[in-house]
Amino acid sequence: MKQQTPTKSIKQTFITVGCLLIAAIALPGLVQAQSSSWNAPASANQLKNPLAGNTTVLKEAKKLYITNCGPCHGNNGKGDGIAAAALKPKPADHTSAAVQKETDGALYWKMTEGHTPMPSYKQALTDTQRWMLVNYIRSLAKKR
Repeated sequence: MKQQTPTKSIKQTFITVGCLLIAAIALPGLVQAQSSSWNAPASANQLKNPLAGNTTVLKEAKKLYITNCGPCHGNNGKGDGIAAAALKPKPADHTSAAVQKETDGALYWKMTEGHTPMPSYKQALTDTQRWMLVNYIRSLAKKR
């Protein structure tokens, strides 16, 4: 058997230790990124819905929802749209207690800003349309 020279052995040790250090530093961040939920900043919770309680917008909001949200979240908001299977993380179930307990401002902020794979709707929808969608998402909880 051929013996390794001390220089090769030391180089291999440094490479191994270096790889382990990189993994130890990077892995927790990757795991956290995969398991953490998407939280709006505290400032978003202070946003007040100018359409709060306005049910007259729900008919138009439903059309907006089916067009813009339905492909991923499903037409009934369960997170089971036709594109959902291919997405990571999976789309939220808008009828769930977790979504329903979020503030209107947080829901509005999430629609406005987006978070991969969800796009930002800042340019695609007006402020009023996004608030209408917040009201529509609230109405989905009643249809569970």
